[in-house]
Amino acid sequence: MKPILLQGHERSLTKILYNKDGDLIFTSSKDNLPNVWWSINGERLGTYNGHNGAIWDMAISADSQNLITASADQSCIMWDVETGKSIHQLAAKSPVRSCAFSLTNNIVCFTTDRAMNQPCFIRFYDLRDKEQVTTNAPFREIEAPADAKVNRMIWGTVEDYIITGHENGQLCQYDWKTGERLKVDHSHDNLIKDLQLSKDRTMLITASKDTTAKLFDAKTFQFLKSYKTDRPVNSAAISPIKHHVLLGGGQEAMEVTTSHTRSGKFEARFFHLIFEEEIGRVKGHFGPINTLAFHPSGKQYSSGAEDGYVRIHDFDQSYYDFEYDF
Repeated sequence: MKPILLQGHERSLTKILYNKDGDLIFTSSKDNLPNVWWSINGERLGTYNGHNGAIWDMAISADSQNLITASADQSCIMWDVETGKSIHQLAAKSPVRSCAFSLTNNIVCFTTDRAMNQPCFIRFYDLRDKEQVTTNAPFREIEAPADAKVNRMIWGTVEDYIITGHENGQLCQYDWKTGERLKVDHSHDNLIKDLQLSKDRTMLITASKDTTAKLFDAKTFQFLKSYKTDRPVNSAAISPIKHHVLLGGGQEAMEVTTSHTRSGKFEARFFHLIFEEEIGRVKGHFGPINTLAFHPSGKQYSSGAEDGYVRIHDFDQSYYDFEYDF
C-alpha cells in the first residue's frame, strides 16, 4: 500500500474531508489556506484565499457546490467550490471552532470558542433567508455551559438535532429548533477531538485525549464499543464497507521533537469494529495524526498530521481478502 504524499500546507493539518462522490479531497491546516485535490491521483486543483488565521474545521454540502470553513480569525466563510470565490462571510466575536451543513444544506451551524470575554455559542443560519447571512443575524443562538466549550460539532442521524463534543469530555445532543439540550453522555473524561458518523448515519465514533475512541448509537447515545490505545486519539473513522475503525493520534505535539518516530507512535491503527481488537497499523507520518477520513467507497483513506503532510492510501487486495478469525 504505497501512499500518495500531498504537500500543500506549511503547518500542521487540522481537517481532511471527502465530498459525497469521493472524487475531491478538501484539506485544512493551521495555515490560512484550505486546499482541494483530486482523490484519484493527488493533483491539487486550487486553494481558497480569504482567511487570516488557522482553519479549524470544514464542511462540504451534499451537492459539492459549497464549502464552509471555520477559522481562528473569528469568521466562518462559505465558498463556491468550483470558482473558489467567497459567497458569505459570517463574523463572530471569538475564534470559530467547528462548522457544518444540515442534511438538506439549508442551514449552516458553527460554534465559537470561549475566549476574549465571550462565551461559547452555537449559531444557526438559514441560507434560504438571505437577510440572516447578509446582516449576520442567526435565527438561533445557543450558549454552551461555561465549563464545557464545544470542540467538535456535527449534525445527527436526522436533521432534528446536532451532536457536540466538549472540552470536558461531555457528548451532547441539542435540539436546534428549541435550543434545548436533549442528552448528555459522560463516557469520556478529557477533550473530545473528533466526531464522525458511519455511512448510514446510525453509529457515532468519538476520539478523545483520554486515549480512547468510543462507539455510540448516534440517536440514543447508547454506548456500544470502546477502542483503547496508549496515546491521545485525535481522530477516528468508521469504514463504509468492512467492520473496521481507524484511529490516529500520537503523543502531544509539543513533545514530538524530543522523540524518535518509532517511540512517538504516529501510526494509523485499525481496530475490529465488533471485537475491539487491533488488527493492523500503517506507518509513515513524522508527527501525531490529527485527522483521518475514509473514502465513501471504503477503498481508500487519507490521513493528515502535525508534520504538514497528507497521505492518501489506496488499499491493496490483501486488505479485502483479510478475514478476522474468531
